[in-house]
Amino acid sequence: MATFKIEGGHELKGEIIPQGAKNEALQVICASLLTKEPVQINNIPDIVDVNKLIDLLTTIGVQATKKGKGIYSFQTESINLDYLKSETYIADSSSLRGSVMVLGPILSRFGYVSIPKPGGDKIGRRRLDTHFIGFEKLGAEFTYNSTSEIYEVNGKDLQGAYIHLEEASVTGTANIIMAAVLAKGITTIYNAACEPYIQQLCTMLNYMGAKISGIASNMLIINGVDELHGTEHTILPDMIEIGSFIGMAAMTSSELTIKNVHYDKLGIIPDSFRKLGIKLELFGDDIFIPKQEHYEIETFIDGSIMTIADAIWPGLTPDLLSIFLVVATQAKGSVLIHQKMFESRLFFVDKLIDMGAQIILCDPHRATVIGHDNKMKLHGTIMQSPDIRAGMALLIAAMSATGTSFIRNAEQIDRGYEQIDTRLNNLGGKIERINF
Repeated sequence: MATFKIEGGHELKGEIIPQGAKNEALQVICASLLTKEPVQINNIPDIVDVNKLIDLLTTIGVQATKKGKGIYSFQTESINLDYLKSETYIADSSSLRGSVMVLGPILSRFGYVSIPKPGGDKIGRRRLDTHFIGFEKLGAEFTYNSTSEIYEVNGKDLQGAYIHLEEASVTGTANIIMAAVLAKGITTIYNAACEPYIQQLCTMLNYMGAKISGIASNMLIINGVDELHGTEHTILPDMIEIGSFIGMAAMTSSELTIKNVHYDKLGIIPDSFRKLGIKLELFGDDIFIPKQEHYEIETFIDGSIMTIADAIWPGLTPDLLSIFLVVATQAKGSVLIHQKMFESRLFFVDKLIDMGAQIILCDPHRATVIGHDNKMKLHGTIMQSPDIRAGMALLIAAMSATGTSFIRNAEQIDRGYEQIDTRLNNLGGKIERINF
């Protein structure tokens, strides 16, 4: 068990390079299962969830070779299907939400896959129906043992199909894509997620020999092929970490440059921060956030309170709502944060209220934040990280607060942010990791 001890009130200054995108890494690493040839993936983040996935894949027969910092080669000549029923596999995969990404590629290439109910953040109901309905549309047979909570899918001769997704699930779309690339005939996925993670996955698969069109749209057309080949792929910088650093710079009145952000892949994230009054400038492919003592939340044209809400891409990613909420606590003005997709992600606000924030939790999905305009700082306290994104929001709050804060269960933050304490300390932060 690790705890972060944070001495608040220190300004950050300098440059920081964002890690590789966690969500993309989980998908493209699993995509390497689709071929027997080596697949090299660059810019893999060194974080708990990704490392657990790599360990999980090696236990089922994948050869994972580290070739440098953030660079791995994966080769899957065969896997041990019997191992998928072992107690060890069940224990390992049930602790990792990202383990669900093995379903599509293993089913597609080997005709059978099983997985226990996956773990991950406790942020509300995250059903897997979309994944399995898609597999069934492709001709697979799905069974679920409610006692053991084991999912099994059989499908040795998958056939292309028209699939209209009930929800634009990112992981569901990715899994169905990976199941369909080796299916016979044409698969059309309508209402597909089109996040940059999905775009990157499709581009990588096409380099491997897949035939996917409609990339970046909500309709993907996949012409099945007989086999895929090896390739080399580089993961995008993590847009969630980029957004976290933008919010952290504003909240701590710091001057910060975020390097090599792939600005064209950030969607409306930068403009959403501008709605909170945060200034940011683009120099080449770097984002510069100048020091701001005050930032003022915009209102709508008629003067009504600004609303920041998540939406499917190209809307605002739900993974940043926690960051927007905490940053608003020191803005001038008020904002309604509307978390539509997950009903438990706002429950961490009680910890911010304990620190002196003015927040009204309207219901599980909405919170109104009345900003202090930096006239009254948050104060240090003892808290616990409930999930990755809330954990980072609490870390930002602690770094801006007066006094010392302690964040227990810091491993939750480690699941999504690479060596975050060391990297922020290099910019002037005061974070001490205490291991118990």
